[in-house]
Amino acid sequence: MTCLGKYLVRGPARPRRDVDSPECTIENKALIQSKVFLRLFYERVYAYFAEELACVPEGTVLELGSGGGFLKEALPGIRTSDVLDLPELDMRISAMDLPFLDGSISGICMLDVFHHIPNVAKFLREADRVLVPGGRLVMWEPANTPFARIIYQNFHHEAFDPGQVEWRLADGGPLSVANGALPWIVCVRDATLRKRICPGLVLVKMESVCPLLYLLSGGFSMKQILPDRFSSLVETLEGALAPLNGYLGMFYKISLLKV
Repeated sequence: MTCLGKYLVRGPARPRRDVDSPECTIENKALIQSKVFLRLFYERVYAYFAEELACVPEGTVLELGSGGGFLKEALPGIRTSDVLDLPELDMRISAMDLPFLDGSISGICMLDVFHHIPNVAKFLREADRVLVPGGRLVMWEPANTPFARIIYQNFHHEAFDPGQVEWRLADGGPLSVANGALPWIVCVRDATLRKRICPGLVLVKMESVCPLLYLLSGGFSMKQILPDRFSSLVETLEGALAPLNGYLGMFYKISLLKV
């Protein structure tokens, strides 16, 4: 086992927490701000959201699963939401039952949310219904690359099962129950089924990225692996590794266009 592997398995780790509690998400908000690598990761995701949503029709843009993030710093007009009752967010809603009229939303964005939705087919139908033509559903989700599979299946607390047949998750908490392979299952393996379920949503981008930054941040359960002063070096290294992202990328950048 590599030194990194030993670190990820044995620590140093933070005390085990109830990830489904609002209190845990509030703690995560503080972690995002205090861990340099983790905040940089969020800033990179938000820059992608801003880029993809810059071309949508004028109107309401919604973030699902806002959690402890800070997207309003990058997109001040965004409407934030979560399935949990959290302070400072605009709405408490379920992704499977969006409280909006048909064709009333210009964009939907979500970070590490899709693979937690209990019934993603129901969500995709809802997104297809509420988005205006030219609107976008933009996601940043776990990737199913060779390197990502090793990490997610051996060192991560969430399930990662590319062989799962159905698009549904077992009953349980909104954050503790997941399948990190769902984005790949829906967008790649079951592309024909996806097109039949939500014909108005066309996949226009699915790119694997970010092999190092989140991993070295330690996420929300581990301490940051490298000192803050190495953040620029890590970003430079990720740029150099970009040609290998199809093998090494830990996340997908996904964009679906409403037609």
